[in-house]
Amino acid sequence: MPEHIRALIVILVLAGTVFTLARQPAKDLIPYNDFTRRRNLWFVLTLMVFFAHSFWVYAAVAAVVLTVARKRERNPVALFFMLLFLVPPASAQIPGFGVINYFFDLNHIRLLSLCVLLPAFFVLRRQADTLPFGRTWPDKLLAGGLALTSLLLLRETTLTDTLRQTVYMFIEAFLPYYVASRALKNLSDFKDALLAFVLAAMVLSIIGLFEFARSWLLYSALTDALGMQWEMSSYLSRGGSLRASATTGQAIALGFVVSVALGLYLFLQEGVRSKFQRRLGALLLAGGLFAPLSRGPWIGAVVMITAFIATGRGAAKRLMLLALAGVLALPVLAIVPGGQKILDLLPFIGTLEVENITYRQRLFDNAMIVIQRNPLFGAFDFRSTPEMQSMIQGQGIIDIVNTYINVALQVGLVGLTLFVAFFVTVLLGIRKAMRSFPDKDDETRRLGRALLATLAGIMVTIVTVSSITFIPVVYWSVAGLGVAYAQMARKLRQTSTAVTASAHLQLR
Repeated sequence: MPEHIRALIVILVLAGTVFTLARQPAKDLIPYNDFTRRRNLWFVLTLMVFFAHSFWVYAAVAAVVLTVARKRERNPVALFFMLLFLVPPASAQIPGFGVINYFFDLNHIRLLSLCVLLPAFFVLRRQADTLPFGRTWPDKLLAGGLALTSLLLLRETTLTDTLRQTVYMFIEAFLPYYVASRALKNLSDFKDALLAFVLAAMVLSIIGLFEFARSWLLYSALTDALGMQWEMSSYLSRGGSLRASATTGQAIALGFVVSVALGLYLFLQEGVRSKFQRRLGALLLAGGLFAPLSRGPWIGAVVMITAFIATGRGAAKRLMLLALAGVLALPVLAIVPGGQKILDLLPFIGTLEVENITYRQRLFDNAMIVIQRNPLFGAFDFRSTPEMQSMIQGQGIIDIVNTYINVALQVGLVGLTLFVAFFVTVLLGIRKAMRSFPDKDDETRRLGRALLATLAGIMVTIVTVSSITFIPVVYWSVAGLGVAYAQMARKLRQTSTAVTASAHLQLR
């Protein structure tokens, strides 16, 4: 039996377990028909990709299936999230048939975006209650950043390639942000979308735990079976254990996705009636966060939990208890079997692979030298500078394991300012919106707390990783959720004001 078919059997069993356990919690949060329809679609597309034996066969059939599914779907963001991590995002070139070298690279993320988000974009634009793009500061900053990047591409590449890269940014950055920021208009929409993301991440988590335990990357043979080459998917270990990656291709990307799901789960868990199921979901996500053995997402998760607690009721007491639990856990780990191995993996405490920290420090120092040569708009040939060439690792690559540095090197401090300001304005918008709900136990305020904490954790985590595989589409989407939350709060304020004014007039 081929390896990818054996892997398929394991994946179906693992995913089936998650979906079975999630059935009742899903009923507590969303209409059960929506859950079953998306779950069934997940299984159908998974079977299709494993039996296709060609990416183009899968892409053609999946496009038809997604088009039909989209017409039955009331929440395109939920559909997008549920299927986002289904297939490794390895790319295949659409040939140019002699006119040009090729049209563009197609992968699962782009296929999903074109089939689900692009039609939703056109529908939302025509709706009277959709906020026009450009009315908010995040809109303007995103547009400015994308436009600047497109213009600067002309320095180093052809017009054709610049157009191609601009299409990629539209599909992978603009569409996820726009649809997420405009399609979700009430609390039930948010529950729907967040549950879809968390369920997809839970499937990744159980797959990651299996890969960690069995030292077998379940999706590694799939790309070969589809006739594709993907340099991302490789066996990496840390401390003698395999680092799980599932469909993300890189361990740190898996850790990033699961940490974001953990942040969103902070909101969803309160809507699940069974305490046992709430704890089981949290335990599964915690296991999925551990399996990649990536320390950056661990730090991000701590930031998310801390920020969520800090914005809730009894913040000081709960933060002290959290800190005390962390301090007491260290001596316990030192004496329990296997605890020392965990301690060695911890950031700032452990001794395992400390050269990675040294590499990041050298990367920062060398990058500052390169940035100073072209401070405003960067340079696309920065990798050829002596400072960057000295960062070549054993695999023959220069790993820019810091998204902010990578942005500054490519598009300078102007581009970096636009990038950071975009996320800061989204955070400020969420924070302002939360003040509309003074009751700290209010469900809508709790959603804002989770989104604020998740986005803060993302901004910390991307200090430790470059924007690879699923990472960019996730942070653009979560930023879109933050903007949607701010707009929902604004409309609720306006409605409340109108109701109050009407009541006063009636009293007169």
